Amino acid sequence: MTLLWIALAVLLLPALWLLVAPLRRAAAVSAAQRDYEANDRTTDQNLAIYRRRLASLEAARERGDIDAERFEEDRLELERSLLEDTEHLERAPLKPAASGKLAVPVVMVAVVLASLAWYLQEGAEGDLTLYTVQQQVMNDPEASLPMLVERLEGQAARQPDNPNVWRALFPLYRDSGRIAEATRALERLIELEGRQPWLLAELAQIRYFAAGREMTDEVQTLVDEVLAIDPAQPTVLGMLGIDAFENGDFETAIDRWRRAIAGMDDPDTADALRQGIRVAQQRLGIAPDEAEQAVAEGPGIAVRVRLAEELAGRLDDGATVFVVARDLEGELPPLAVARARLDELPLTVVLDDSRSMSPQARLSQVDEARLMVRVSESGQATPQPGDLLGTLEGATVGDTEGEPVEVVIDRVVE
Repeated sequence: MTLLWIALAVLLLPALWLLVAPLRRAAAVSAAQRDYEANDRTTDQNLAIYRRRLASLEAARERGDIDAERFEEDRLELERSLLEDTEHLERAPLKPAASGKLAVPVVMVAVVLASLAWYLQEGAEGDLTLYTVQQQVMNDPEASLPMLVERLEGQAARQPDNPNVWRALFPLYRDSGRIAEATRALERLIELEGRQPWLLAELAQIRYFAAGREMTDEVQTLVDEVLAIDPAQPTVLGMLGIDAFENGDFETAIDRWRRAIAGMDDPDTADALRQGIRVAQQRLGIAPDEAEQAVAEGPGIAVRVRLAEELAGRLDDGATVFVVARDLEGELPPLAVARARLDELPLTVVLDDSRSMSPQARLSQVDEARLMVRVSESGQATPQPGDLLGTLEGATVGDTEGEPVEVVIDRVVE
């Protein structure tokens, strides 16, 4: 925090210097203005012009070019013009160069106070304090989870309106089995951040497990709200798969877990769901490939994915494999997405509407699709240099029970 205030002070110094600069130059500007006024000959020039024009009028009157009445009118006009010119040239006396210098420090103090007030209102001092606390605990040789929770709870008391504090506390409470505290932290986070689907999904899941894996009315209401906003929300789909498995509906469990994996960024959770799918397949008494066919929803594409031999060993076995179907024009979101691990290759997956990311973009809406298979060591959905890639244009969408199409991962993303 000391470095932060030093940085703010350094940023304020140029602004304060600019405020002082006019005061430093005030004496020189005053002297220049005084010299200018002393040497100003504008009034003398206006008087000389007036006299010349008056002499011309008198000469015209003596020659008989104008009568006395016209002479008086023109003379009055000349005098009026002279008065107007000299009136504009009148100047107020110059004030001393040091006049008003007390306003400068007042303005400087006002700038500093306004800057601090703005930072306290709009800045991220609370987040910096939170980061400092986390780093202190991590660097403490005697650091422990209870110590981190205690320090974060202290920050929650000091800055209860900072969502990042509750976002840090929630998973610590949840993973340590403190369900009541985790629920309160999550509810506070929802109050601050709004009813975002991922937050509501977490709340539904934690209440589901708190109720002994029972789909209570409260949990069902949260699930309905989440799915109305995001039908592919992976946390809710994973929970619904657990509920279906508990009730012996293994096919539904497999379907929901597969859809959850398609939108999941956590590889460990995805692996756990894959293991659940294998157990559900065993309960159904069918082989994995047969299970894929059994739960297929409508027309789709059976895809066999393998890695080219020359790329073997290039990435770790735990790298994420994305199998994506897109429309040929590339105008829609992904029509279907499946995920796996590199060490599972070669494998066969079925892409169909159960793997869609959005109700508005489904594989059954097209006759042909472009298949893209990408291996990402980072697990990110956005392609990165070093990822491995394989594509296939114009794969037919239809019966998934036939011979699968093959996509070979054979090149590296530059």
